[in-house]
Amino acid sequence: MAQVTLAQNAFQKAFNSEIKSSRANVRIEFSDDTGNSAHLPISIIKGETEGPVFTIIAGIHGYEYPPIIATQDLLKEIEVENLKGTLIVVPIANVSSFFTRTPFINPQDQKNLNNVFPGKKDGTITEQLAYFITKNIISVSDVVLDVHGGDACEDLIPFVCYYNNTQKPNQTALAKKLSENSGFQYIVSYPYNISNTDPAKYAFKQAVQNGKTALSIECGKLGNVQRENVDLIKKGIYNMLATMKMYGNGSGPHNNITYKNNQTYINANVKGIFYSEYKAGDAVKKNDVVGYTTDEFGSILETYRAPKDGIILYMLATPPINIDDTVMCISSFIEN
Repeated sequence: MAQVTLAQNAFQKAFNSEIKSSRANVRIEFSDDTGNSAHLPISIIKGETEGPVFTIIAGIHGYEYPPIIATQDLLKEIEVENLKGTLIVVPIANVSSFFTRTPFINPQDQKNLNNVFPGKKDGTITEQLAYFITKNIISVSDVVLDVHGGDACEDLIPFVCYYNNTQKPNQTALAKKLSENSGFQYIVSYPYNISNTDPAKYAFKQAVQNGKTALSIECGKLGNVQRENVDLIKKGIYNMLATMKMYGNGSGPHNNITYKNNQTYINANVKGIFYSEYKAGDAVKKNDVVGYTTDEFGSILETYRAPKDGIILYMLATPPINIDDTVMCISSFIEN
């Protein structure tokens, strides 16, 4: 308990500092009852003048490298004297996953950080990370941007997404505006279908539940660092900061914004070897065969068909496939 309190005080001391044009880097240490330990790196950048608090979280999945490298660049590039307001940057939220090159989960407790929000104060190491982010970082933020990419096995097209929370129209309108001004072509909205007491599970959904403006970037794929995707993430963040009148002028929106608001998922019912001739971004028609799974001897176990017309937002792009894996997400637009 003393360690948790000390960690909170270290963050709060840096965040509440009245020193302007300053940077403070803190490491919050955690340990759980099973002997696991971890830290959460946080950079707090205070501008010359007062303004919004904009939080950027990368590395909730430690194998998603373009968001992590983009935040490394941002920490070097941001000129504090030109910043209005405060940036909170979590450059790698799941440090254990990052250093062990483990997709999706924290290998210490086998939990997915993006599936345990709001977390638990005295829980496992992953639950404690989520709890700290919820109680200390999200709580003081005006805008929360959660940056992801395709994990080790995922192909995806770059997009920005937000929840269409009709109960919080002002926050939703700002999330939509930030998405549209990001410079990304694809703007994806999801229905917001949880109550105020349901577990949010996802980081930026937790921020939405807490009444914050929140959105997510998905950019990068297949566990690699693609420089063009790193640059696109940075462009999106700079454009959002410009929209908030916090930093620079931005480069403006994409000249061909494409909206998507209806996502349908194909899930695997078998374990085997996955094949597909498709890639993320491809258009599909309803009932198109988009892939299949075989056993080790080549016999087809399951065939996958597109459930509707749309584009492939993201998909499995490596041969191993397990029961309940998401084969692909097909996205479309439905007029409201």
